[in-house]
Amino acid sequence: QVRVVESGGASVQAGGSLRLTCAASGSIFSINAMGWYRQAPGKPRELVAAISSGGSTNSADSVKGRFTISGDIAKNTVYLQMNSLKPEDTAVYYCNVRKYSGDYWGQGTQVTVSS
Repeated sequence: QVRVVESGGASVQAGGSLRLTCAASGSIFSINAMGWYRQAPGKPRELVAAISSGGSTNSADSVKGRFTISGDIAKNTVYLQMNSLKPEDTAVYYCNVRKYSGDYWGQGTQVTVSS
């Protein structure tokens, strides 16, 4: 089993910044990738950004230039630096850990951006 814990969510005004942290523990060997997803009310969960065990990253077009994923999968920790936040970034942000055995999710952390 893999335990995934997110932190760093908060309420901020538009234009502000936040840094989310994701830490994995437990059966943390052979992690292929870690990533951040978000889900706004009434909308499906969507990929925000991800980083592979080789260090390559990808992110959604809607956050390019504003959000940056970083971290070290070997250390089981990744971060999401979010700048120039917009009200449409409001959502619950979930960390995902991907292994060959499956996907593991955290409980999520709420990010609320007010205009």
